Order: sequence, then C-alpha cells, then structure tokens
Amino acid sequence: MSIDVNNESGTEVDEQAILDIARYALARMRIHPLSELSVIVVDADAMEQLHIQWMDLPGPTDVMSFPMDELRPPSKDDDEPPQGLLGDIVLCPEVAEKQGKEAETQHSMDEELQLLTVHGVLHLLGYDHEEPDEKAEMFGLQAAIVDGWRAERGLTGPSPAPTVS
Repeated sequence: MSIDVNNESGTEVDEQAILDIARYALARMRIHPLSELSVIVVDADAMEQLHIQWMDLPGPTDVMSFPMDELRPPSKDDDEPPQGLLGDIVLCPEVAEKQGKEAETQHSMDEELQLLTVHGVLHLLGYDHEEPDEKAEMFGLQAAIVDGWRAERGLTGPSPAPTVS
C-alpha cells in the first residue's frame, strides 16, 4: 500500500499509528496492495472550511473522506482485488481530542484519530451510516478492525467506543 500521512495541523499526532492502522484496515478489507491513500491532518479552521465547502455544514468535524476511484472490497469470489487511488481522508486532532474526552470510555486524541482513520477508510470503500442497518454494519466492522489492530499490538484496555457521528 502506498499511504501518505501529511500533518498540517500544528498538533503533534502519532503519524506512525495512523499509517499502521490505515494499512491494517486496507489489508483486512482485501484492498489491492498497490492501491494509494492519502491522510491529511488539519487544524480546526481548515476542517471547518472543508466542512462548509463540501457538506454545507458549519463548524469543524472530526473526519472527512474524499473517494477517488470508488474502490470496493472484493467479493469472496474475486481472485484479485482492483487497484487504484482510494482517495483522501482528512482528520482534525482538535475535534478528536474533544471527542475522546467526552466518549463513554474516555480515550486519548491519538486513539480517537486511529478510530477516525478506520472510519474514513470505510467511507472511502462505500460504507455509510445513514440508515440503522448501514450504521450497524459499518460500526461493527470499524470496531472489529480497531480491536484486531489493537490485539496484534498487544494494546490493553477497552478499544475506543465509536464517537463518530
């Protein structure tokens, strides 16, 4: 996988963990190993501008996804997953920090950014959470990916509960 993480936020974040969990999520979803992804970390002002421009909603948000080639996970019958440009995930550490503190199981900004990275990857792959059944599928998959990644690294304690709206 070609994954670029670009921190333009001015906030120190665990870029390696973002890269690692994105790679883990894409492998788990059987995305072609030559596919490309970009993760950009921005401050609240930049995120608010994107949120207004693309969603016509005020204020900064936690994560936004901008798909390119609209890749989807291969079905079980596919021998070879398609390759291409997945797109961009934009993360906002200021919002992530606030959400982590307010979550049912409080957690760090970096843990929230890891969760949001997986959330963004799933959006790029066509998952959504507008309808209750879609939300159950997406958030279940998101939890399984985060839990699997944490387990591989021997991380203890509860995984961050979904705080993504």
